[in-house]
Amino acid sequence: MSSDYAIKVENISKCYQIYDKPFDRLKQMFSKSNHKYYREFWALRDISFEVKKGETVGIVGKNGSGKSTLLQIICGTLNPTSGEVTTNGRIAALLELGSGFNPEFTGRDNVYMNAALLGLSKAEIEEKFDSIIDFADIGQFIDQPVKTYSSGMMVRLAFAVQAQIEPDILIVDEALAVGDAKFQARCFERLKQLKQNGTSILLVTHSTEQIVTHCSKAVLIDSGIVMEIGEPRKVTNYYLDLLFGRSVKPANNQSQSLELSQSSAESDICSLSKTEDIFLARPNSNNLSYRWGDQKAIILDYLLSSEGVNYPPTLRSGSKIDLSMSVRFVEEIFRPIIGFTVKNKEGVTVYGTNSELLEFEDVMSTGAKDSVEIINMSFTCNLAPGDYFISLGVASKASEDVEPHDRRYDAIHVHVEPDKTMFGLSNMNLTMNKFSGDE
Repeated sequence: MSSDYAIKVENISKCYQIYDKPFDRLKQMFSKSNHKYYREFWALRDISFEVKKGETVGIVGKNGSGKSTLLQIICGTLNPTSGEVTTNGRIAALLELGSGFNPEFTGRDNVYMNAALLGLSKAEIEEKFDSIIDFADIGQFIDQPVKTYSSGMMVRLAFAVQAQIEPDILIVDEALAVGDAKFQARCFERLKQLKQNGTSILLVTHSTEQIVTHCSKAVLIDSGIVMEIGEPRKVTNYYLDLLFGRSVKPANNQSQSLELSQSSAESDICSLSKTEDIFLARPNSNNLSYRWGDQKAIILDYLLSSEGVNYPPTLRSGSKIDLSMSVRFVEEIFRPIIGFTVKNKEGVTVYGTNSELLEFEDVMSTGAKDSVEIINMSFTCNLAPGDYFISLGVASKASEDVEPHDRRYDAIHVHVEPDKTMFGLSNMNLTMNKFSGDE
């Protein structure tokens, strides 16, 4: 293998034999015919990619796509059915929470045992021991049995051991997901230092923000097959398409998407369906959304656009968003109320309002029976990086009680791209200047 590469994966495939009954395994052992008493399950098929020295590569994919199997093969704890993996240097890996730890041993004992397995002498371990303990920050629990640790404490100690020994190759499989925000920040700062020192990093995570922010290249795996290798933003956009049901692969360059002039924008809005409910056929729609109401009014279709792009795979924090939807009034609705809510993926409401709270009189004019209205909304995407869901609704208030007609909860998925200038839930566009009292 070229000395420029830390990891080279060549045509790796992994097949498992699935037996319906234990007795079938015994029959297969003694069978002299070509008959198979098992079903084949291919966890990986023809996987190939390379990781250069000092490069950070992210691997993304849905649950069950084969990511963990691939990492086990790279680490040598699992043999491939075919193909070859070549590594150049000492590997440290966090594949599973607590893997390699003896639950009966204390944290201190496990540090010595893990470091020894990674090839360090006792003198080298003692030299690095204090830095490992400081990084883990678990206090007096270092002398308690690991079986008494919380999941967060377990991953703190495991990551501290693997990262402080400065390996040539570091592999992390979702282990950081259980740490708190403060510990994650410390971990990624350490990963940055390791990368600067020449360590090659393979990072598996469901967080597209982490992939875009920390990786120089990304690999997308789906059903055991490499779907895309390349620039992290492009790969994560494709991953989001797979995750949320978009069947069409996005263009390689987002700028190739339809650019809207004023006239074409109006044309696109006018093309919204006025007869059929095609809401879920649109890109960005969430097939797992929850819908309810008496259907006296129906939300048929929608158009989401930003910065001249229809149904963009990602949004930029601070950008202007235009959202239009077509509503068919099956019955006459007096003063319809149009609702709009944005929630993050944890279900926390970031923003919510409706046409009545905002006193939009023209929107609340009576919806005539069998008519179709186009409702236009514009707002600024003052959101932190991450995944969000937009809910839309049509209701009315004939008396004291609100009567829901069509509510689509978590109906539209949007992803706000990483922004290194902020953290938190909302982008408040802070400005800062220095005031001199001498003037």
